[in-house]
Amino acid sequence: MSFLISPAYAEGAAAGAANPEMFNLLFLVGFGLIFYFFMWRPQAKRAKEHKSLIGGLGKGDEVVTSSGIIGKIVRLDDAYVVLEVSEGTELKFQKLHIGAALPKGTIKNI
Repeated sequence: MSFLISPAYAEGAAAGAANPEMFNLLFLVGFGLIFYFFMWRPQAKRAKEHKSLIGGLGKGDEVVTSSGIIGKIVRLDDAYVVLEVSEGTELKFQKLHIGAALPKGTIKNI
């Protein structure tokens, strides 16, 4: 098939052509920065806030779990927390599943 089409050969490299290795390096560095600022850094910040929330829990605090159950802390353990969700009803959760702390008196207003 090459007998119908004459080959075209390039003259030479252009004077201001960019170095492809440098472009690849800049692309990888840029991608790394985007990954850091948009994914890793916010996730690390949320994890730090959640760790301080878990560390600051105490008996009598009102919390909401990650599943949406609201309760008052009755007992604390190293890894578990017992919530009173209504009078006489206590549920045991892992501390990691506490989603947020609520202001005092929130349960009475609901």
